[in-house]
Amino acid sequence: MKLRHAVICALVPLTALGACKKRPQTAPAPDGGTTIVTGNDAAREDSIRMANERAERDRAERDRLERERLERMAAGARDVLTEIVFFEYDSDQIGSEAEDQLRLKAAVLAANPNVRLRIEGHADQRGSTEYNLALAQRRAEAVRAFLANYGIDPARFTTVSFGKERPLVEGEGEAAWSRNRRAEFGIIGGQVTVVPEELR
Repeated sequence: MKLRHAVICALVPLTALGACKKRPQTAPAPDGGTTIVTGNDAAREDSIRMANERAERDRAERDRLERERLERMAAGARDVLTEIVFFEYDSDQIGSEAEDQLRLKAAVLAANPNVRLRIEGHADQRGSTEYNLALAQRRAEAVRAFLANYGIDPARFTTVSFGKERPLVEGEGEAAWSRNRRAEFGIIGGQVTVVPEELR
């Protein structure tokens, strides 16, 4: 009796200790066997999975922001190409401000060799229709020659003269006339995809 009592007393603490231990979770192994996964392993896997998902979201967001930045820059380059160039009265000479604008256009065109432009010459309302058509044509040709001097193939441009027929600003006086002596630009082929260093 004493011996049985002693054995029972010795076993009780061992079974109590075993009951307190956390039972391992089991999961099927890739080979069809059983792999033991502890609670710590599962937490670690969850942490790794969440970190990977967060890194993927961050990468996608960075990619989106970079695409938007490049699109804004390309839009700015397109604006450079279509920016109007103005001329002095009765002149087809390119002034210093127009030179700066045209140099930027040349940089964009050099970086995007598939882009083609239409150059439209315009004149103010003074003078005859025939005279202004000829003057506006000379302005468009002067722009094409300037860009060709910067290595842009002149075949990438078409020129057209509208003379005084399409004023940018209606009215009399120098404030209106100065806005109508101009060359305008339209993109007629290709896409601006590369932004030159000058615009970055």
